[in-house]
Amino acid sequence: MTSPVTQGAAQEQPSSQPPTRNAPNARDGQPGLFRLLLKDRFASVAAFILLLVGLTALVGPALMGDLATKQNLLFANKAPFTMAHGWEYFLGSDSLGRSMLARLVVASRTTLSVALPAVAAALLIGSLWGVWAGYHRGWRENVSMRIADVIMSFPSLLLAVVVLYVFSPSAANIVLILALTRIPIYLRTARAESAELQSRTFVDAARTFGAKPNAIIGRHVIPVVLPTLLTLATLEFCYVMLAESSLSFLGIGIQPPDVSWGLMVSQGRQYLQTAWWLSIFPGVAIVITTIAANVLAAWLRIATDPAQRWRLALPRQRLIARIPVKEAQP
Repeated sequence: MTSPVTQGAAQEQPSSQPPTRNAPNARDGQPGLFRLLLKDRFASVAAFILLLVGLTALVGPALMGDLATKQNLLFANKAPFTMAHGWEYFLGSDSLGRSMLARLVVASRTTLSVALPAVAAALLIGSLWGVWAGYHRGWRENVSMRIADVIMSFPSLLLAVVVLYVFSPSAANIVLILALTRIPIYLRTARAESAELQSRTFVDAARTFGAKPNAIIGRHVIPVVLPTLLTLATLEFCYVMLAESSLSFLGIGIQPPDVSWGLMVSQGRQYLQTAWWLSIFPGVAIVITTIAANVLAAWLRIATDPAQRWRLALPRQRLIARIPVKEAQP
């Protein structure tokens, strides 16, 4: 038995281990994605812009009614930024006297109704195909990669031009051809991620306990690969939207009486010197939406990566203090 004096001395003796510094980790109370998004100004603005565009495409056409198709030759090519002719002509009018504001709102639905289904279809098919090929390897992987190489050997925009020239240039055909040409991007990415994960310890443990391959893929592989694929899908949304705008600009995309941002740019190019707003406003809408999607994709890449997410959780002063500075050499 030790005496109370000995116990007190033992308690007062300082510890030999130095105090550890609180390093950021997953258990250090990291905030959720929404709180991280609010801390980043650029990502918050980008998310707000994309949300605004989505809400405009969803409820805007119903609020505008027939303003996008109502013609009034007395108001042809009216200049923007004036309330003299009513709020509907705040952004001016086109050569037939139709409201540019209403046409931009209606065109947002058409543009998103082409871009979103194309990205979703390519993401679903290419991701599942790539994860399956990368997990099983062997002939499945070889055949899948050769099919992807064949599709990628044709320029996607040129292939879309040829197909839409042969068939009717409708919205359904545009979605189909753009989704088909973007499948190899997700296929190759998912295959690489899945091939690297299938030899990990947690996958080997699940295989040892008798889990079936489909169960392992659905429960262990896909949740790890999904953040990378969602970030890629955000970037691909920009490409598909620009591709649809390019096809409409060439005259083989969306056809009148439907309207899209790319078609509006094409219809207004002959009035650039007299009515610049006919092409500039839809072009600005395309640029702003594309930049917002790119900014949000860059933020998502860091926010969904466990090894990099701590950078978003730290205040800016602490993050700068953690970056080592090289001493200037004389």
